[in-house]
Amino acid sequence: MRILGIDPGYGRTGYGVVETTGNRIRPLEFGLIETSSKLSMEKRLLQIYDALCEIIDRRKPDSLAIEELFFSKNVTTGIGVSQARGIVLLVAAQMGLTVAEYKPIQIKQSITGYGKAEKQQIQEMVRMFLGLQDVPKPDDVADALAVAVAHAHTAPFYSKIKSNP
Repeated sequence: MRILGIDPGYGRTGYGVVETTGNRIRPLEFGLIETSSKLSMEKRLLQIYDALCEIIDRRKPDSLAIEELFFSKNVTTGIGVSQARGIVLLVAAQMGLTVAEYKPIQIKQSITGYGKAEKQQIQEMVRMFLGLQDVPKPDDVADALAVAVAHAHTAPFYSKIKSNP
């Protein structure tokens, strides 16, 4: 199974494509979609849309995994992130991908076994799971890979998780 993990943002959208074979997970591609703050929001969203379509065409994932949004402080930033997240979900629907959404605690639990793990712990476990020499940078990329790895761990059980919150 091929999974596209996404950490949505309108300035920086992290992505990571992983492939599972049995219980082995290997990275195929990961990176960052960046948009300029000098562009209008609609042009930034279009860039995200176009880049995601290209990644999906190139890597042909079976599913897309994305983190559910959680805001605690900056609602204005949250609105922009929500718009970028909407673009991600639109692309997934148009390309026929199944979508899996995870709460931050579910991702942490899946990656480290502890729902309150620190970011550095998660990043190090992602590095180890994927056999990478270094922790992926920037954080948006590492977060996208964490979502993909979490889905790889839970995909067989996802429908049960989703229906029993």
